[in-house]
Amino acid sequence: QSDTQLTREQRYPIDAYRKAGWTQTRTAMQLRVHQSTIAREIRRNRGRRGYRAKQAQVFCEARRAGSDRARIGVREWQRVEALIRREGSPVQVRDRLAEEGQRPISHERIYPHLCEDQQAGGTRYRFLRGQRLRRKRYGRPERRGQLINRVSIEERPAIVERRSRIGDWEGDTLMGRHQRGVLVSLVERKSGYTVLTALPRRTAQAFREATVRLLRPHQARVHTLTLDNGKEGAQHERIARSLAARVY
Repeated sequence: QSDTQLTREQRYPIDAYRKAGWTQTRTAMQLRVHQSTIAREIRRNRGRRGYRAKQAQVFCEARRAGSDRARIGVREWQRVEALIRREGSPVQVRDRLAEEGQRPISHERIYPHLCEDQQAGGTRYRFLRGQRLRRKRYGRPERRGQLINRVSIEERPAIVERRSRIGDWEGDTLMGRHQRGVLVSLVERKSGYTVLTALPRRTAQAFREATVRLLRPHQARVHTLTLDNGKEGAQHERIARSLAARVY
């Protein structure tokens, strides 16, 4: 049985068996799948803080959705790129395509497409709003990307660990194949409710903007947000101010 056939119900035992210290071989025997299936599942669907069933399911579903990009025709992408030049926003491009009655292409697909073009030396990303060149900073040490003033997870209230209330979130990132494209996943700890999006670039600013955009509609139920120690979380203080929440 291949990893693409693993179900949501199978991912929870994998998570539990790993926490119990089971080997991949023993887990595979218990689930009646090949050991390589377990190894591949963990390798492809783990986040920065390890393998977690809910997040693994999100990553798997996002990867399957992303594979549809290969079936979007050249002319469709050309139309998207033309709209990017005019609209400047993948979200507006998505809405414009819907208004024109054309095949919908979500902004989560458009961002990785532009990201891959940029990595290949293309310049289409320059038509995105917010891609202005930044002035070089002089006279002060370089601090971008460093986790300054971070609040340790050890300082989180005990109620967060108990998962007894709605409003405590966890953020994670997942790199795409060949280090192309980054997914941001935000999971509410008690309910498992998950929101995610693709980053146009792997920077602290892009991560902050995406995180605030995803959580602002739920701001009344955002008490805490726990991030890993990756440099994408360097602007954690700004995230905390924007959401009026504690970030660890």
